[in-house]
Amino acid sequence: MGHNIKTVWKEGMAFDSQLMGGNIALDANEAVGGQGKGVTPKQLMLSALSGCTAMDVASLMKKMRVEVDGFDVSVEGELTDQHPKYYKTVKVVYNFEGKNLDQAKLNKIVNMSIERYCGVFEMFRQFADITTEINFVEANVGV
Repeated sequence: MGHNIKTVWKEGMAFDSQLMGGNIALDANEAVGGQGKGVTPKQLMLSALSGCTAMDVASLMKKMRVEVDGFDVSVEGELTDQHPKYYKTVKVVYNFEGKNLDQAKLNKIVNMSIERYCGVFEMFRQFADITTEINFVEANVGV
Protein backbone atom coordinates (compact mmCIF):
# COMPACT_ATOMS: atom_id res chain seq x y z
CA MET A 1 0.00 0.00 0.00
CA GLY A 2 1.40 3.35 -0.99
CA HIS A 3 1.12 6.59 0.90
CA ASN A 4 0.67 9.91 -0.84
CA ILE A 5 1.60 13.16 0.83
CA LYS A 6 1.74 16.61 -0.73
CA THR A 7 3.62 19.48 0.92
CA VAL A 8 2.64 22.97 -0.20
CA TRP A 9 4.76 26.07 0.42
CA LYS A 10 2.90 28.83 2.27
CA GLU A 11 5.57 31.49 2.87
CA GLY A 12 9.11 31.73 4.17
CA MET A 13 9.89 28.33 5.67
CA ALA A 14 6.21 27.48 6.33
CA PHE A 15 4.52 24.58 4.55
CA ASP A 16 1.23 22.72 4.75
CA SER A 17 1.75 18.97 4.57
CA GLN A 18 -1.40 17.29 3.30
CA LEU A 19 -1.87 13.69 4.42
CA MET A 20 -4.75 11.26 3.97
CA GLY A 21 -5.87 11.82 7.59
CA GLY A 22 -5.46 15.59 7.77
CA ASN A 23 -2.97 18.43 7.43
CA ILE A 24 0.14 19.26 9.42
CA ALA A 25 1.69 22.73 9.61
CA LEU A 26 5.44 22.61 9.07
CA ASP A 27 7.83 25.45 9.85
CA ALA A 28 11.48 25.86 10.71
CA ASN A 29 12.50 27.44 13.99
CA GLU A 30 13.61 31.06 14.09
CA ALA A 31 17.31 30.17 14.28
CA VAL A 32 17.19 28.91 10.68
CA GLY A 33 14.80 31.43 9.17
CA GLY A 34 11.38 30.13 10.15
CA GLN A 35 8.79 31.50 12.51
CA GLY A 36 8.27 28.34 14.58
CA LYS A 37 4.57 28.18 13.65
CA GLY A 38 4.61 24.47 12.96
CA VAL A 39 6.50 21.29 13.65
CA THR A 40 9.80 20.46 12.03
CA PRO A 41 10.27 17.41 9.81
CA LYS A 42 12.71 15.86 12.30
CA GLN A 43 10.14 16.25 15.10
CA LEU A 44 7.65 14.44 12.88
CA MET A 45 10.06 11.53 12.60
CA LEU A 46 10.12 11.13 16.38
CA SER A 47 6.34 11.50 16.48
CA ALA A 48 6.00 8.79 13.83
CA LEU A 49 8.15 6.47 15.93
CA SER A 50 6.24 7.10 19.17
CA GLY A 51 2.88 6.91 17.40
CA CYS A 52 3.68 3.67 15.60
CA THR A 53 4.84 1.79 18.66
CA ALA A 54 2.07 3.29 20.85
CA MET A 55 -0.57 2.07 18.40
CA ASP A 56 0.98 -1.41 18.46
CA VAL A 57 0.90 -1.41 22.25
CA ALA A 58 -2.74 -0.25 22.37
CA SER A 59 -3.79 -2.94 19.89
CA LEU A 60 -1.86 -5.68 21.68
CA MET A 61 -3.19 -4.65 25.11
CA LYS A 62 -6.72 -5.08 23.78
CA LYS A 63 -5.94 -8.47 22.20
CA MET A 64 -4.16 -9.72 25.33
CA ARG A 65 -6.81 -8.23 27.67
CA VAL A 66 -4.36 -6.10 29.64
CA GLU A 67 -5.90 -3.23 31.59
CA VAL A 68 -4.11 0.05 32.31
CA ASP A 69 -5.41 3.42 33.44
CA GLY A 70 -3.11 5.16 30.99
CA PHE A 71 0.13 4.95 29.09
CA ASP A 72 2.39 7.15 27.03
CA VAL A 73 5.47 6.81 24.90
CA SER A 74 8.20 9.46 25.08
CA VAL A 75 10.96 9.66 22.50
CA GLU A 76 14.17 11.65 22.73
CA GLY A 77 16.58 11.89 19.83
CA GLU A 78 20.11 13.24 19.63
CA LEU A 79 21.26 14.60 16.29
CA THR A 80 24.70 14.27 14.75
CA ASP A 81 26.93 17.34 14.85
CA GLN A 82 27.68 17.43 11.13
CA HIS A 83 25.36 17.93 8.17
CA PRO A 84 23.30 16.20 7.06
CA LYS A 85 22.12 15.96 10.66
CA TYR A 86 20.20 12.84 11.58
CA TYR A 87 19.30 11.06 14.78
CA LYS A 88 22.33 9.09 15.91
CA THR A 89 20.78 7.99 19.22
CA VAL A 90 17.14 7.60 20.17
CA LYS A 91 15.63 6.69 23.53
CA VAL A 92 12.07 5.35 23.66
CA VAL A 93 10.39 5.33 27.07
CA TYR A 94 7.10 3.52 27.76
CA ASN A 95 5.16 4.63 30.85
CA PHE A 96 2.23 2.55 32.14
CA GLU A 97 -0.06 3.58 34.98
CA GLY A 98 -2.71 1.56 36.75
CA LYS A 99 -3.67 -0.77 39.56
CA ASN A 100 -2.13 -4.25 39.70
CA LEU A 101 -0.34 -3.81 36.39
CA ASP A 102 0.53 -7.07 34.63
CA GLN A 103 4.18 -6.14 34.14
CA ALA A 104 5.12 -9.43 32.48
CA LYS A 105 2.43 -9.05 29.80
CA LEU A 106 3.21 -5.36 29.29
CA ASN A 107 6.91 -6.14 28.84
CA LYS A 108 5.95 -8.80 26.29
CA ILE A 109 3.64 -6.37 24.47
CA VAL A 110 6.32 -3.67 24.23
CA ASN A 111 8.88 -6.19 23.01
CA MET A 112 6.45 -7.48 20.36
CA SER A 113 6.09 -3.94 19.04
CA ILE A 114 9.84 -3.31 19.10
CA GLU A 115 10.92 -6.62 17.60
CA ARG A 116 8.08 -7.54 15.26
CA TYR A 117 5.37 -5.02 14.47
CA CYS A 118 6.62 -1.43 14.43
CA GLY A 119 7.88 -0.64 10.94
CA VAL A 120 9.00 2.83 11.97
CA PHE A 121 11.15 1.26 14.70
CA GLU A 122 12.76 -0.90 12.02
CA MET A 123 13.42 2.17 9.85
CA PHE A 124 15.12 3.95 12.76
CA ARG A 125 17.33 0.89 13.35
CA GLN A 126 18.92 1.56 9.97
CA PHE A 127 20.60 4.76 11.18
CA ALA A 128 20.23 5.17 14.96
CA ASP A 129 21.29 3.44 18.15
CA ILE A 130 17.98 2.89 19.94
CA THR A 131 17.52 2.23 23.65
CA THR A 132 14.24 1.53 25.41
CA GLU A 133 12.92 1.80 28.94
CA ILE A 134 9.65 0.61 30.47
CA ASN A 135 8.25 2.26 33.61
CA PHE A 136 5.34 1.10 35.74
CA VAL A 137 3.47 3.47 38.06
CA GLU A 138 1.03 1.76 40.37
CA ALA A 139 -2.03 3.96 40.92
CA ASN A 140 -2.75 4.85 44.51
CA VAL A 141 -5.53 2.71 45.90
CA GLY A 142 -8.19 4.37 48.05
CA VAL A 143 -7.17 7.97 47.39
